[in-house]
Amino acid sequence: MHPGVSIAAVALHHRVNANLLRRWVAEHQAVDTAGEARALMTVPQAQFIPPQIGEPTPTPAMPDIQIEVRRGAATISIRWPGSAAAERGEWLQGWLR
Repeated sequence: MHPGVSIAAVALHHRVNANLLRRWVAEHQAVDTAGEARALMTVPQAQFIPPQIGEPTPTPAMPDIQIEVRRGAATISIRWPGSAAAERGEWLQGWLR
């Protein structure tokens, strides 16, 4: 609505009941007011919050592998780090040939 315009005159011009037009204008203004209020509300910008990660748990060390092999009169005792088990297996296969 423009300031100074008579609702009754507008209703008469458009052949609408003035009370009905007044209700429509009031409802329209109420909706506009709610929309303006929403537009004026400030919402804080979302911020990145890094996840809290604890200290890494150390991997427990593999225990040493100890093998004693007797072949005829010879005896050999081998102590090898558990982390190098594959290399120990290859070495032992080569020695037993």
